[in-house]
Amino acid sequence: MDSLFDLLGGMAAALQPELLIATLLGAFVGTLIGVLPGVGPVAGSALVLPFTFQFGPAVGIATVIAIYLGSQFGSSTSAVLIKIPGEASSIPATIDGYAMAQRGRAGAALTIMAVGSFIAGTLSLIAFTFVAPVLSDWSLLFGPAEFFALTAGGLILLSRIAGGSLMSGLFPLAIGIGFGTVGIEGASGVARFTFGSVPLLLGFSLVALAVGMYGMAELARVVEDRDQARFPKPVPFRELLPNREEWGRSVAPWGRGTVIGFLYGLLPVPSATLGSFTAYQVEKSVSKNRKEIGSGAVEGIAGPEAANNSAVIGGLIPLLILGLPFSATLALVISAMQVQGIQPGPLLITQHPELFWGVVGATVIANVVLLILNVPLVGVWASVLRIRRHYLVPMIMVIAVVGAYSYRNSMFDVYSLFVFGLLGYLLHRLDMSLAALLLGLVLGPLIEKYFIQVLYLGQGDPFAFVSGVAGFLWAAVAIALLAVGFVSIRRRLKGRRLAPALLEDE
Repeated sequence: MDSLFDLLGGMAAALQPELLIATLLGAFVGTLIGVLPGVGPVAGSALVLPFTFQFGPAVGIATVIAIYLGSQFGSSTSAVLIKIPGEASSIPATIDGYAMAQRGRAGAALTIMAVGSFIAGTLSLIAFTFVAPVLSDWSLLFGPAEFFALTAGGLILLSRIAGGSLMSGLFPLAIGIGFGTVGIEGASGVARFTFGSVPLLLGFSLVALAVGMYGMAELARVVEDRDQARFPKPVPFRELLPNREEWGRSVAPWGRGTVIGFLYGLLPVPSATLGSFTAYQVEKSVSKNRKEIGSGAVEGIAGPEAANNSAVIGGLIPLLILGLPFSATLALVISAMQVQGIQPGPLLITQHPELFWGVVGATVIANVVLLILNVPLVGVWASVLRIRRHYLVPMIMVIAVVGAYSYRNSMFDVYSLFVFGLLGYLLHRLDMSLAALLLGLVLGPLIEKYFIQVLYLGQGDPFAFVSGVAGFLWAAVAIALLAVGFVSIRRRLKGRRLAPALLEDE
Protein backbone atom coordinates (compact mmCIF):
# COMPACT_ATOMS: atom_id res chain seq x y z
CA MET A 1 0.00 0.00 0.00
CA ASP A 2 2.90 2.35 0.75
CA SER A 3 4.14 1.84 -2.79
CA LEU A 4 0.81 3.01 -4.19
CA PHE A 5 1.00 6.20 -2.14
CA ASP A 6 4.59 6.70 -3.34
CA LEU A 7 3.43 6.26 -6.92
CA LEU A 8 0.66 8.83 -6.46
CA GLY A 9 3.21 11.22 -4.96
CA GLY A 10 5.46 10.61 -7.95
CA MET A 11 2.63 11.38 -10.37
CA ALA A 12 1.95 14.61 -8.50
CA ALA A 13 5.63 15.52 -8.82
CA ALA A 14 5.52 14.65 -12.53
CA LEU A 15 2.81 17.29 -13.02
CA GLN A 16 5.22 20.04 -11.99
CA PRO A 17 5.95 22.32 -15.00
CA GLU A 18 9.58 21.31 -15.69
CA LEU A 19 9.02 17.58 -15.51
CA LEU A 20 5.68 17.72 -17.32
CA ILE A 21 7.12 19.73 -20.24
CA ALA A 22 10.12 17.37 -20.44
CA THR A 23 7.79 14.38 -20.58
CA LEU A 24 5.55 15.93 -23.23
CA LEU A 25 8.49 16.95 -25.43
CA GLY A 26 10.17 13.59 -24.93
CA ALA A 27 7.05 11.71 -26.04
CA PHE A 28 6.65 13.92 -29.11
CA VAL A 29 10.33 13.85 -30.08
CA GLY A 30 10.50 10.10 -29.46
CA THR A 31 7.61 9.44 -31.82
CA LEU A 32 9.19 11.69 -34.45
CA ILE A 33 12.51 9.88 -34.04
CA GLY A 34 10.79 6.52 -34.42
CA VAL A 35 8.98 7.62 -37.57
CA LEU A 36 12.02 9.16 -39.29
CA PRO A 37 14.83 6.93 -40.50
CA GLY A 38 18.37 7.90 -39.59
CA VAL A 39 18.29 8.76 -35.88
CA GLY A 40 16.81 6.09 -33.60
CA PRO A 41 16.18 6.33 -29.84
CA VAL A 42 19.85 6.02 -28.83
CA ALA A 43 21.14 8.85 -30.99
CA GLY A 44 17.99 10.90 -30.42
CA SER A 45 18.27 10.61 -26.64
CA ALA A 46 21.96 11.46 -26.78
CA LEU A 47 21.17 14.59 -28.81
CA VAL A 48 18.52 15.81 -26.38
CA LEU A 49 20.29 14.83 -23.15
CA PRO A 50 22.80 17.75 -22.96
CA PHE A 51 19.96 20.27 -23.00
CA THR A 52 18.50 18.72 -19.81
CA PHE A 53 21.63 19.02 -17.65
CA GLN A 54 20.76 22.52 -16.47
CA PHE A 55 17.64 21.09 -14.84
CA GLY A 56 17.28 18.41 -12.18
CA PRO A 57 18.23 14.77 -12.83
CA ALA A 58 14.57 13.72 -13.02
CA VAL A 59 14.13 15.88 -16.13
CA GLY A 60 16.93 14.16 -18.03
CA ILE A 61 15.87 10.66 -17.01
CA ALA A 62 12.18 11.27 -17.78
CA THR A 63 13.07 12.75 -21.16
CA VAL A 64 15.10 9.72 -22.22
CA ILE A 65 12.42 7.27 -21.04
CA ALA A 66 9.68 9.24 -22.83
CA ILE A 67 11.78 9.27 -26.02
CA TYR A 68 12.30 5.52 -25.70
CA LEU A 69 8.58 4.84 -25.29
CA GLY A 70 7.65 7.25 -28.09
CA SER A 71 10.15 5.73 -30.48
CA GLN A 72 8.49 2.33 -30.07
CA PHE A 73 5.20 3.79 -31.35
CA GLY A 74 6.80 5.87 -34.10
CA SER A 75 8.81 2.94 -35.39
CA SER A 76 5.67 0.85 -35.67
CA THR A 77 3.92 3.67 -37.55
CA SER A 78 6.48 3.60 -40.35
CA ALA A 79 6.38 -0.22 -40.31
CA VAL A 80 2.62 -0.23 -40.92
CA LEU A 81 2.46 2.62 -43.41
CA ILE A 82 5.52 1.98 -45.61
CA LYS A 83 6.77 -1.45 -44.43
CA ILE A 84 10.01 0.02 -43.07
CA PRO A 85 10.44 -0.45 -39.30
CA GLY A 86 12.37 2.25 -37.51
CA GLU A 87 13.58 -0.33 -34.96
CA ALA A 88 14.01 -4.08 -34.88
CA SER A 89 11.27 -4.45 -32.26
CA SER A 90 8.76 -3.26 -34.87
CA ILE A 91 9.68 -5.84 -37.50
CA PRO A 92 6.61 -8.02 -36.69
CA ALA A 93 4.44 -4.97 -37.44
CA THR A 94 5.80 -4.90 -40.99
CA ILE A 95 4.22 -8.31 -41.60
CA ASP A 96 0.64 -8.09 -40.38
CA GLY A 97 0.44 -4.32 -39.93
CA TYR A 98 1.43 -3.54 -43.51
CA ALA A 99 -0.90 -6.28 -44.77
CA MET A 100 -3.77 -4.59 -42.90
CA ALA A 101 -2.78 -1.25 -44.43
CA GLN A 102 -3.00 -2.77 -47.90
CA ARG A 103 -6.61 -3.71 -47.08
CA GLY A 104 -7.41 -0.16 -46.00
CA ARG A 105 -7.15 -0.90 -42.26
CA ALA A 106 -3.97 1.07 -41.51
CA GLY A 107 -5.79 3.41 -39.12
CA ALA A 108 -7.32 0.52 -37.20
CA ALA A 109 -3.93 -1.21 -36.95
CA LEU A 110 -2.27 1.93 -35.55
CA THR A 111 -5.06 2.44 -33.00
CA ILE A 112 -4.84 -1.17 -31.83
CA MET A 113 -1.07 -0.80 -31.40
CA ALA A 114 -1.41 2.49 -29.52
CA VAL A 115 -4.10 1.22 -27.16
CA GLY A 116 -2.19 -2.02 -26.63
CA SER A 117 0.99 -0.10 -25.79
CA PHE A 118 -0.95 2.02 -23.30
CA ILE A 119 -2.53 -1.00 -21.60
CA ALA A 120 0.78 -2.86 -21.48
CA GLY A 121 2.57 0.18 -20.09
CA THR A 122 -0.08 0.72 -17.42
CA LEU A 123 -0.09 -2.90 -16.25
CA SER A 124 3.71 -2.98 -16.27
CA LEU A 125 3.92 0.18 -14.17
CA ILE A 126 1.55 -1.37 -11.62
CA ALA A 127 3.79 -4.44 -11.46
CA PHE A 128 6.84 -2.17 -11.22
CA THR A 129 5.33 -0.40 -8.20
CA PHE A 130 5.18 -3.64 -6.21
CA VAL A 131 8.31 -5.39 -7.51
CA ALA A 132 10.81 -2.51 -7.30
CA PRO A 133 10.74 -1.96 -3.48
CA VAL A 134 11.08 -5.70 -2.80
CA LEU A 135 14.03 -6.02 -5.16
CA SER A 136 15.60 -2.90 -3.65
CA ASP A 137 15.50 -4.41 -0.14
CA TRP A 138 16.95 -7.67 -1.44
CA SER A 139 19.76 -5.96 -3.37
CA LEU A 140 20.93 -4.15 -0.21
CA LEU A 141 22.51 -7.48 0.75
CA PHE A 142 24.83 -7.24 -2.27
CA GLY A 143 28.46 -6.20 -1.95
CA PRO A 144 31.16 -5.29 -4.53
CA ALA A 145 31.65 -8.95 -5.52
CA GLU A 146 27.95 -9.38 -6.33
CA PHE A 147 27.77 -6.14 -8.26
CA PHE A 148 30.90 -7.05 -10.19
CA ALA A 149 29.28 -10.37 -11.11
CA LEU A 150 26.07 -8.59 -12.16
CA THR A 151 27.76 -5.90 -14.26
CA ALA A 152 30.56 -7.95 -15.81
CA GLY A 153 28.58 -11.18 -16.17
CA GLY A 154 25.46 -9.43 -17.42
CA LEU A 155 27.47 -7.43 -19.96
CA ILE A 156 29.20 -10.55 -21.29
CA LEU A 157 25.86 -12.34 -21.58
CA LEU A 158 24.19 -9.37 -23.25
CA SER A 159 27.01 -8.96 -25.78
CA ARG A 160 26.87 -12.67 -26.59
CA ILE A 161 23.14 -12.53 -27.26
CA ALA A 162 23.24 -9.17 -29.06
CA GLY A 163 26.11 -10.16 -31.30
CA GLY A 164 24.74 -13.52 -32.34
CA SER A 165 28.27 -14.94 -32.49
CA LEU A 166 31.24 -14.84 -30.14
CA MET A 167 33.23 -12.46 -32.32
CA SER A 168 30.45 -10.05 -33.27
CA GLY A 169 29.47 -9.48 -29.63
CA LEU A 170 32.65 -9.66 -27.56
CA PHE A 171 34.88 -7.76 -30.00
CA PRO A 172 32.84 -4.52 -29.97
CA LEU A 173 32.32 -5.01 -26.22
CA ALA A 174 36.10 -4.97 -25.75
CA ILE A 175 36.34 -1.82 -27.89
CA GLY A 176 33.70 -0.10 -25.76
CA ILE A 177 35.43 -1.03 -22.50
CA GLY A 178 38.70 0.20 -23.99
CA PHE A 179 37.12 3.57 -24.88
CA GLY A 180 35.86 3.76 -21.29
CA THR A 181 39.42 3.59 -19.91
CA VAL A 182 40.54 6.72 -21.80
CA GLY A 183 40.98 9.78 -19.56
CA ILE A 184 41.69 10.32 -15.88
CA GLU A 185 41.24 7.22 -13.73
CA GLY A 186 38.82 7.96 -10.87
CA ALA A 187 40.67 6.34 -7.95
CA SER A 188 44.29 7.31 -8.68
CA GLY A 189 43.91 10.41 -10.85
CA VAL A 190 46.33 8.97 -13.43
CA ALA A 191 45.80 9.97 -17.07
CA ARG A 192 45.45 6.89 -19.28
CA PHE A 193 45.73 6.55 -23.07
CA THR A 194 45.55 10.31 -23.66
CA PHE A 195 48.85 10.52 -25.62
CA GLY A 196 49.32 14.10 -24.46
CA SER A 197 45.91 15.24 -25.73
CA VAL A 198 44.17 17.64 -23.33
CA PRO A 199 40.60 16.94 -24.63
CA LEU A 200 41.11 13.22 -23.99
CA LEU A 201 41.68 13.86 -20.28
CA LEU A 202 37.88 13.97 -19.93
CA GLY A 203 37.48 10.77 -21.94
CA PHE A 204 35.38 10.21 -25.02
CA SER A 205 32.01 11.94 -25.10
CA LEU A 206 29.13 9.50 -24.72
CA VAL A 207 26.97 11.83 -26.83
CA ALA A 208 29.48 11.93 -29.69
CA LEU A 209 29.87 8.16 -29.62
CA ALA A 210 26.15 7.39 -29.45
CA VAL A 211 25.10 9.92 -32.09
CA GLY A 212 28.00 8.99 -34.35
CA MET A 213 27.65 5.22 -34.19
CA TYR A 214 23.86 5.19 -34.32
CA GLY A 215 22.86 8.45 -36.01
CA MET A 216 25.60 9.25 -38.52
CA ALA A 217 26.14 5.60 -39.43
CA GLU A 218 22.38 5.16 -39.95
CA LEU A 219 22.31 8.19 -42.25
CA ALA A 220 24.91 6.51 -44.44
CA ARG A 221 22.70 3.42 -44.64
CA VAL A 222 19.64 5.58 -45.42
CA VAL A 223 21.48 7.11 -48.38
CA GLU A 224 22.40 3.62 -49.60
CA ASP A 225 18.89 2.17 -49.21
CA ARG A 226 16.69 2.81 -52.22
CA ASP A 227 13.63 1.42 -50.44
CA GLN A 228 13.49 4.55 -48.30
CA ALA A 229 11.86 6.35 -51.23
CA ARG A 230 8.58 4.59 -50.43
CA PHE A 231 5.71 6.95 -49.50
CA PRO A 232 2.62 6.13 -47.40
CA LYS A 233 -0.99 6.46 -48.38
CA PRO A 234 -3.09 9.04 -46.48
CA VAL A 235 -4.89 7.75 -43.37
CA PRO A 236 -8.27 9.48 -42.92
CA PHE A 237 -9.31 10.18 -39.35
CA ARG A 238 -12.56 8.23 -39.75
CA GLU A 239 -10.56 5.02 -40.42
CA LEU A 240 -8.81 5.08 -37.03
CA LEU A 241 -11.56 3.25 -35.16
CA PRO A 242 -11.29 -0.59 -35.21
CA ASN A 243 -14.48 -2.59 -35.52
CA ARG A 244 -15.92 -4.77 -32.75
CA GLU A 245 -14.27 -7.96 -34.01
CA GLU A 246 -10.83 -6.32 -34.14
CA TRP A 247 -11.22 -5.02 -30.58
CA GLY A 248 -12.24 -8.47 -29.33
CA ARG A 249 -9.34 -10.24 -31.03
CA SER A 250 -6.83 -7.81 -29.47
CA VAL A 251 -7.56 -8.32 -25.77
CA ALA A 252 -5.89 -11.71 -25.19
CA PRO A 253 -2.74 -10.85 -27.22
CA TRP A 254 -2.38 -7.61 -25.25
CA GLY A 255 -2.33 -9.57 -21.99
CA ARG A 256 0.11 -12.21 -23.23
CA GLY A 257 2.41 -9.61 -24.76
CA THR A 258 2.44 -7.55 -21.56
CA VAL A 259 3.64 -10.48 -19.45
CA ILE A 260 6.24 -11.58 -22.00
CA GLY A 261 7.71 -8.12 -22.46
CA PHE A 262 7.85 -7.29 -18.74
CA LEU A 263 9.70 -10.52 -17.94
CA TYR A 264 12.20 -9.90 -20.74
CA GLY A 265 12.79 -6.41 -19.36
CA LEU A 266 14.15 -7.92 -16.13
CA LEU A 267 16.81 -9.94 -17.99
CA PRO A 268 20.18 -8.89 -19.47
CA VAL A 269 18.93 -9.24 -23.04
CA PRO A 270 17.72 -6.82 -25.76
CA SER A 271 14.28 -6.98 -24.19
CA ALA A 272 12.09 -4.96 -26.58
CA THR A 273 13.26 -6.89 -29.63
CA LEU A 274 13.19 -10.35 -28.09
CA GLY A 275 9.89 -9.62 -26.36
CA SER A 276 8.30 -8.50 -29.61
CA PHE A 277 9.47 -11.55 -31.56
CA THR A 278 8.58 -13.96 -28.76
CA ALA A 279 5.09 -12.49 -28.50
CA TYR A 280 4.66 -12.89 -32.26
CA GLN A 281 5.70 -16.55 -32.11
CA VAL A 282 3.39 -17.15 -29.15
CA GLU A 283 0.44 -15.75 -31.09
CA LYS A 284 1.30 -18.00 -34.03
CA SER A 285 1.13 -20.95 -31.64
CA VAL A 286 -1.84 -20.23 -29.34
CA SER A 287 -4.11 -17.77 -31.15
CA LYS A 288 -7.50 -19.01 -32.34
CA ASN A 289 -6.82 -17.23 -35.63
CA ARG A 290 -3.18 -18.32 -35.96
CA LYS A 291 -3.66 -19.41 -39.56
CA GLU A 292 -4.30 -15.78 -40.51
CA ILE A 293 -1.14 -14.46 -38.84
CA GLY A 294 1.26 -13.31 -41.51
CA SER A 295 -1.47 -12.09 -43.83
CA GLY A 296 -2.91 -9.21 -41.82
CA ALA A 297 -4.16 -10.62 -38.51
CA VAL A 298 -4.87 -8.33 -35.56
CA GLU A 299 -3.12 -10.75 -33.20
CA GLY A 300 0.13 -10.31 -35.15
CA ILE A 301 0.37 -6.65 -34.16
CA ALA A 302 -1.43 -6.54 -30.79
CA GLY A 303 0.84 -8.99 -28.94
CA PRO A 304 4.24 -7.73 -30.19
CA GLU A 305 3.38 -4.06 -29.64
CA ALA A 306 2.26 -4.72 -26.08
CA ALA A 307 5.46 -6.69 -25.50
CA ASN A 308 7.94 -4.05 -26.70
CA ASN A 309 6.28 -1.36 -24.58
CA SER A 310 6.13 -3.43 -21.39
CA ALA A 311 9.75 -4.48 -21.95
CA VAL A 312 10.83 -0.84 -21.67
CA ILE A 313 9.01 -0.52 -18.32
CA GLY A 314 10.41 -3.82 -17.08
CA GLY A 315 13.91 -2.65 -17.98
CA LEU A 316 13.57 0.25 -15.54
CA ILE A 317 13.72 -2.16 -12.59
CA PRO A 318 17.32 -3.40 -13.08
CA LEU A 319 18.27 0.11 -14.23
CA LEU A 320 17.04 2.03 -11.18
CA ILE A 321 17.42 -0.68 -8.54
CA LEU A 322 20.72 -2.30 -9.59
CA GLY A 323 22.19 0.41 -11.80
CA LEU A 324 22.32 -2.01 -14.73
CA PRO A 325 21.05 -0.82 -18.13
CA PHE A 326 20.18 -3.76 -20.34
CA SER A 327 19.73 -1.63 -23.47
CA ALA A 328 21.79 1.06 -25.16
CA THR A 329 19.10 3.71 -24.68
CA LEU A 330 18.75 3.06 -20.97
CA ALA A 331 22.54 3.30 -20.68
CA LEU A 332 22.12 7.00 -21.37
CA VAL A 333 19.95 7.24 -18.25
CA ILE A 334 22.98 6.16 -16.22
CA SER A 335 24.94 9.00 -17.84
CA ALA A 336 22.19 11.51 -17.00
CA MET A 337 22.24 10.43 -13.35
CA GLN A 338 26.01 10.43 -13.00
CA VAL A 339 26.33 13.92 -14.48
CA GLN A 340 23.97 15.13 -11.74
CA GLY A 341 25.93 13.31 -9.03
CA ILE A 342 23.29 10.59 -8.53
CA GLN A 343 24.47 6.99 -8.21
CA PRO A 344 21.92 4.43 -9.41
CA GLY A 345 21.58 1.33 -7.29
CA PRO A 346 19.72 -0.19 -4.34
CA LEU A 347 20.07 2.97 -2.23
CA LEU A 348 18.39 5.19 -4.84
CA ILE A 349 14.86 4.47 -3.67
CA THR A 350 15.74 5.33 -0.03
CA GLN A 351 18.24 8.17 -0.52
CA HIS A 352 16.40 9.88 -3.40
CA PRO A 353 12.76 8.73 -3.19
CA GLU A 354 11.48 11.96 -4.78
CA LEU A 355 13.69 11.30 -7.83
CA PHE A 356 12.81 7.61 -8.05
CA TRP A 357 9.05 8.00 -7.80
CA GLY A 358 9.08 11.24 -9.80
CA VAL A 359 10.61 9.35 -12.73
CA VAL A 360 8.06 6.55 -12.36
CA GLY A 361 5.27 9.15 -12.24
CA ALA A 362 6.64 10.83 -15.37
CA THR A 363 6.61 7.45 -17.10
CA VAL A 364 2.92 7.10 -16.25
CA ILE A 365 2.28 10.56 -17.73
CA ALA A 366 4.29 9.70 -20.85
CA ASN A 367 2.26 6.55 -21.34
CA VAL A 368 -0.99 8.53 -21.24
CA VAL A 369 0.37 11.32 -23.44
CA LEU A 370 1.46 8.88 -26.14
CA LEU A 371 -2.08 7.51 -26.40
CA ILE A 372 -3.73 10.94 -26.47
CA LEU A 373 -1.13 12.52 -28.73
CA ASN A 374 -0.31 9.93 -31.33
CA VAL A 375 -3.61 8.44 -32.46
CA PRO A 376 -5.11 11.78 -33.60
CA LEU A 377 -1.76 12.74 -35.19
CA VAL A 378 -1.46 9.68 -37.42
CA GLY A 379 -2.05 11.91 -40.45
CA VAL A 380 0.81 14.17 -39.33
CA TRP A 381 3.23 11.24 -39.01
CA ALA A 382 2.18 10.00 -42.44
CA SER A 383 3.06 13.44 -43.82
CA VAL A 384 6.44 13.35 -42.08
CA LEU A 385 7.20 10.09 -43.86
CA ARG A 386 6.86 11.91 -47.18
CA ILE A 387 9.93 14.10 -46.48
CA ARG A 388 12.52 13.34 -49.13
CA ARG A 389 15.98 12.12 -48.18
CA HIS A 390 17.89 15.03 -49.72
CA TYR A 391 16.12 17.32 -47.22
CA LEU A 392 16.13 14.91 -44.30
CA VAL A 393 19.79 13.83 -44.25
CA PRO A 394 21.39 17.32 -44.09
CA MET A 395 18.88 18.42 -41.45
CA ILE A 396 19.70 15.47 -39.19
CA MET A 397 23.44 15.97 -39.73
CA VAL A 398 23.19 19.59 -38.57
CA ILE A 399 21.25 18.54 -35.45
CA ALA A 400 23.84 15.84 -34.74
CA VAL A 401 26.78 18.26 -34.98
CA VAL A 402 25.06 20.83 -32.76
CA GLY A 403 24.18 18.18 -30.18
CA ALA A 404 27.71 16.77 -30.09
CA TYR A 405 29.27 20.23 -29.71
CA SER A 406 26.81 21.48 -27.08
CA TYR A 407 27.54 18.60 -24.66
CA ARG A 408 31.01 19.94 -23.71
CA ASN A 409 31.43 22.90 -26.10
CA SER A 410 34.34 21.07 -27.72
CA MET A 411 35.24 20.79 -31.39
CA PHE A 412 37.08 17.59 -30.47
CA ASP A 413 33.67 16.00 -29.87
CA VAL A 414 32.54 17.09 -33.34
CA TYR A 415 35.58 15.45 -34.92
CA SER A 416 34.94 12.37 -32.78
CA LEU A 417 31.34 12.34 -34.02
CA PHE A 418 32.41 11.70 -37.62
CA VAL A 419 35.11 9.19 -36.61
CA PHE A 420 32.57 7.22 -34.55
CA GLY A 421 30.10 7.47 -37.43
CA LEU A 422 32.62 5.84 -39.77
CA LEU A 423 33.45 3.20 -37.16
CA GLY A 424 29.76 2.47 -36.59
CA TYR A 425 29.13 2.11 -40.31
CA LEU A 426 32.06 -0.32 -40.70
CA LEU A 427 31.04 -2.38 -37.66
CA HIS A 428 27.47 -2.61 -38.95
CA ARG A 429 28.70 -3.83 -42.33
CA LEU A 430 30.71 -6.48 -40.47
CA ASP A 431 27.60 -7.55 -38.49
CA MET A 432 29.10 -6.34 -35.20
CA SER A 433 26.91 -5.32 -32.26
CA LEU A 434 26.87 -1.56 -31.72
CA ALA A 435 24.79 -2.01 -28.57
CA ALA A 436 27.57 -4.08 -26.98
CA LEU A 437 30.09 -1.31 -27.71
CA LEU A 438 27.96 1.44 -26.16
CA LEU A 439 27.15 -0.62 -23.08
CA GLY A 440 30.83 -1.45 -22.70
CA LEU A 441 31.66 2.26 -22.67
CA VAL A 442 29.01 3.02 -20.01
CA LEU A 443 29.48 -0.02 -17.76
CA GLY A 444 33.25 -0.38 -18.20
CA PRO A 445 34.13 2.20 -15.50
CA LEU A 446 31.61 0.61 -13.11
CA ILE A 447 33.10 -2.84 -13.68
CA GLU A 448 36.57 -1.44 -13.04
CA LYS A 449 35.40 0.21 -9.80
CA TYR A 450 33.83 -2.97 -8.45
CA PHE A 451 36.89 -4.98 -9.53
CA ILE A 452 39.23 -2.73 -7.53
CA GLN A 453 36.90 -2.81 -4.51
CA VAL A 454 36.80 -6.63 -4.51
CA LEU A 455 40.59 -6.83 -4.74
CA TYR A 456 40.97 -4.36 -1.87
CA LEU A 457 38.42 -5.99 0.44
CA GLY A 458 39.66 -9.49 -0.39
CA GLN A 459 43.31 -8.42 0.00
CA GLY A 460 44.14 -9.77 -3.43
CA ASP A 461 42.45 -13.14 -2.97
CA PRO A 462 40.99 -14.19 -6.37
CA PHE A 463 38.37 -16.37 -4.66
CA ALA A 464 36.78 -13.18 -3.32
CA PHE A 465 35.17 -12.74 -6.75
CA VAL A 466 33.15 -15.95 -6.38
CA SER A 467 32.39 -15.90 -2.67
CA GLY A 468 28.82 -16.04 -1.40
CA VAL A 469 26.04 -14.99 -3.77
CA ALA A 470 28.58 -13.88 -6.40
CA GLY A 471 29.46 -17.53 -7.05
CA PHE A 472 25.83 -18.37 -7.81
CA LEU A 473 25.57 -15.34 -10.12
CA TRP A 474 28.64 -16.44 -12.09
CA ALA A 475 27.24 -19.96 -12.29
CA ALA A 476 23.96 -18.54 -13.70
CA VAL A 477 25.94 -16.54 -16.28
CA ALA A 478 27.90 -19.64 -17.30
CA ILE A 479 24.73 -21.70 -17.68
CA ALA A 480 23.09 -18.95 -19.74
CA LEU A 481 26.15 -18.69 -22.01
CA LEU A 482 26.13 -22.45 -22.55
CA ALA A 483 22.42 -22.32 -23.38
CA VAL A 484 22.96 -19.50 -25.90
CA GLY A 485 25.85 -21.42 -27.46
CA PHE A 486 23.74 -24.57 -27.70
CA VAL A 487 20.90 -22.71 -29.41
CA SER A 488 23.36 -21.06 -31.81
CA ILE A 489 24.88 -24.41 -32.77
CA ARG A 490 21.45 -25.93 -33.37
CA ARG A 491 20.45 -23.07 -35.65
CA ARG A 492 23.67 -23.34 -37.62
CA LEU A 493 23.10 -27.05 -38.09
CA LYS A 494 19.70 -26.18 -39.52
CA GLY A 495 21.29 -23.76 -41.96
CA ARG A 496 20.15 -20.60 -40.19
CA ARG A 497 22.11 -17.94 -38.40
CA LEU A 498 21.24 -15.43 -35.70
CA ALA A 499 20.55 -11.90 -36.93
CA PRO A 500 22.58 -9.42 -34.85
CA ALA A 501 21.11 -6.47 -36.75
CA LEU A 502 17.80 -7.19 -35.01
CA LEU A 503 19.29 -6.17 -31.68
CA GLU A 504 20.73 -2.75 -32.54
CA ASP A 505 17.60 -0.73 -31.90
CA GLU A 506 17.85 -0.41 -28.15
